[in-house]
Amino acid sequence: MSSPLSALMETMEVMMGMEEMAVETSKEEDDSSAPPWDTPTLSPGPCTESGQDDNWGETTTAVTGTSEHSLSQEDIVRITKDLEDSVGLDCRRYFSLTLAVVLGLLVFLTPLAFLALPHLLWPDKLLVCGTACEGLFISVAFKLLILLLAVWALFFRAPRAGLPRVFVFRALLAVLVLLFVVSYWLFYGVRILDSQDENYQGIVQYAVSLVDALLFIHYLAIVLLELRQLQPAFSVCVTRSTDGETRHYNLGQLSIQRAALAIIENYYRDFSVHNPALLTASKSRAAKHLAGLKVYNVDGEFPTTPATGPGNNAATGLAHSQSRAMIAAAARRRDTNHNELYYEEAEHERRVRKRKARLVVAVEEAFTHIKRMQEEEQKKAPGDVMDPREAAQAIFPSMARSLQKYLRTTRQQHCHSMESIQQHLAFCITNNMTPKAFLESYLNPGPTLQYGRERWLARQWTLVSEASVTSGLKEGAIFLLKCIDFSLVVTTKRIPYIQLSEEFIDPKSHKFVLRLQSETSV
Repeated sequence: MSSPLSALMETMEVMMGMEEMAVETSKEEDDSSAPPWDTPTLSPGPCTESGQDDNWGETTTAVTGTSEHSLSQEDIVRITKDLEDSVGLDCRRYFSLTLAVVLGLLVFLTPLAFLALPHLLWPDKLLVCGTACEGLFISVAFKLLILLLAVWALFFRAPRAGLPRVFVFRALLAVLVLLFVVSYWLFYGVRILDSQDENYQGIVQYAVSLVDALLFIHYLAIVLLELRQLQPAFSVCVTRSTDGETRHYNLGQLSIQRAALAIIENYYRDFSVHNPALLTASKSRAAKHLAGLKVYNVDGEFPTTPATGPGNNAATGLAHSQSRAMIAAAARRRDTNHNELYYEEAEHERRVRKRKARLVVAVEEAFTHIKRMQEEEQKKAPGDVMDPREAAQAIFPSMARSLQKYLRTTRQQHCHSMESIQQHLAFCITNNMTPKAFLESYLNPGPTLQYGRERWLARQWTLVSEASVTSGLKEGAIFLLKCIDFSLVVTTKRIPYIQLSEEFIDPKSHKFVLRLQSETSV
């Protein structure tokens, strides 16, 4: 019985071996048919390989694929935009707007109610309103109209941003107005409604005094919200964390959150667009230097799995020795790194100048075709004339290759899409702009607002501050404004007190004497 059992066992082992071979074969087929995930994609993402050829788009066929677990930069931007547009984030803004509307209606309807309630509740007891009383009606009407226009101009404006905390001065003014109106209503109910006062002229004067007080409160709002921050009091230094680009701004007496809002508005106008692709060169260079260092173990291999005993201690010692060896080798190669950096930058500048020259020539030739087409089409029928969009599409292929190579060399390809380039070209043709004006947007990277909203990477910022964001700016205050790929580091300095002195110079003192030397050169 042992022989049939052994034969059965051998048969099962052979079948299991065949299944393993089949599984391995199927895995190899799947790996060969699967797309190469490490190949460069053709998406406009900011990440590029620094060691690749500039002509890889023309000489390389890239097979791309999308994993169900991948997340690109465009997906992050879309998710952020969806979160910003959700209803939950706008609840506080709509709630504040609702409170402002309710308070505004209460303020404007209160004087009218003061004038109308006596006629509705005890009209027979009221004394006749004379000429002076009727003149007060005109005063109330015009003052309410002025107050309405002033409130509309100061408060009912489109919000520029959503702040993390409430605006302290605006909240104090709202509380002040509410307490003021409630106090007037209490006095009106106790002294006029309960006693049914017959002096209607006194009631009208009471309503006029309320409108006058509201106008003074509006003047106080202008001083606190607009005029107080106009005089510069602090100088802030704004530094972008990735490339170190720095700007300086003068700000007035502002809270930290409102100062952050002013800085972000100036950032979109003054800072050049953030280009993460320009930061990958140094990282790839350092990785290449580290990859060129190899450490060999001439004494044999030690176990890599954690275990107790002398083998584990030896492996740990080997790891430390390898680290020390790599650090020492990197220190020895440090003296030659500056030469490599110098030649790399010189070669990159040479390629940029070469691509730029080709691009300028291609664009100038394309614009000469546009001028020639315009001269010829003046003789054609009106149906054959092209609009600026069609003309841009007609000449774009002649400059597309040179422009694409230049953008790849300067790592700006993710900032400009083909559609945006054609729109800019049509804009330049419509307004009769020169080739130099068309190329200015690509030769010199402009501020962030020059590009579309999809290139801003994010509109949501995070304010990081040790002090309360509702507190005012102070000497030495430091806070951060975080975005997706970078952050703005803000340091605050108070503008020093300047003492000027005057020195008077008498105009009669400007007299001179010509000195002649006794010996002159012949």
